[in-house]
Amino acid sequence: MQLENIQKFVLVLLYGGLTLLSFTALINPMRVNRNANFFFGMFLLLWSSYWVLDILRFCGIPAGPFFIDSLYAVQIFTPILLFFSVVFFINPDYRFKARDLVCFIIPVIYWILLFYSDNNPIIRIIVLLIDVSHNLPYIAIIYFKIRKHQRRIKTISSNTENIDLQWLIKLSFLLFITIIITVGYELFNTFVYKMHQHLVMDLLFLFIVYSTLYYVLRQQEIYPANKEQRNELLAIEIENEQELTERKKLISDHEFETLKLRLNVLMETEKPYLDGDLNLLKLSDLAQINAHQLSYLLNNGFNENFFHFVNKYRIEHAKKLLTNESFTKLSVLGIAFESGFNSKTAFNTIFKKMTGMTPTEFRKKQEGL
Repeated sequence: MQLENIQKFVLVLLYGGLTLLSFTALINPMRVNRNANFFFGMFLLLWSSYWVLDILRFCGIPAGPFFIDSLYAVQIFTPILLFFSVVFFINPDYRFKARDLVCFIIPVIYWILLFYSDNNPIIRIIVLLIDVSHNLPYIAIIYFKIRKHQRRIKTISSNTENIDLQWLIKLSFLLFITIIITVGYELFNTFVYKMHQHLVMDLLFLFIVYSTLYYVLRQQEIYPANKEQRNELLAIEIENEQELTERKKLISDHEFETLKLRLNVLMETEKPYLDGDLNLLKLSDLAQINAHQLSYLLNNGFNENFFHFVNKYRIEHAKKLLTNESFTKLSVLGIAFESGFNSKTAFNTIFKKMTGMTPTEFRKKQEGL
């Protein structure tokens, strides 16, 4: 009896957390990523519906067959809404195309099977498995789309920590694990032994829900609000995905070395890399060339993307501060901020990747010399 009460309590937290998170994403109090947050909020609302019947049952409220079938009919769109949420995070100006109709293939098949499933236990099992397992292909697609986005965003931004959608990678991974467990649980229930307690599953989902709430509230606008600037950055990202042989020659040969020298002098004298929000557009304004030309110059003149080019200067600046006796009392976080980084985590990660050691290890090694 005590276990049953604990499970009811967890269910209330789970369902309440999802509906609250859904409401938060839909009203979008920060007014960022509008389309993405709308689809993410609808995803959360449908996700919460998976626990509606459990809530109604322990509240003593009967649910009729029509209500149950209607619930199942809309739940099939849950992963599709998450998918389009990611699409709009990555490209805020995305426009629906005819090919997007392919997303309706599985729902239509599901609806047909659902209609004939009442008196056929085999079809009922197939419907149940589709309902659970059709999430997996969408999760795989979401994972690869975000990884592609993480590579592309480095061509235009020097600080990707809050715009690389890493939290959605984590969410996809956790959903994948819990769905695999759920499929195994349902198969066990169907063919081996019927269990009525699934507290562990609910606790797993509870952890995912409240972790997601934290990251949703922290997600920044990935691209500038200015539509013209946003379109320019998106175009540059796409250009950088093309093979070098396919790219247009944006800078003439006699200007190429001159612009390289001008950019190097700019970085050494004006130190724009100390701006934690430096992006391709800002640097192109300072260098007095357009953003497309700057991206071309970095790729072909320095063999680097924008992220690596800027952070290379930041790391060199940080190394000077770490070895300067005037800054011995400054913490690693302080050094990070003084070098243009917006967080200690990003500083540590990039510093170790470029030097093979953490800032603390580097400082201790220099002190021991």
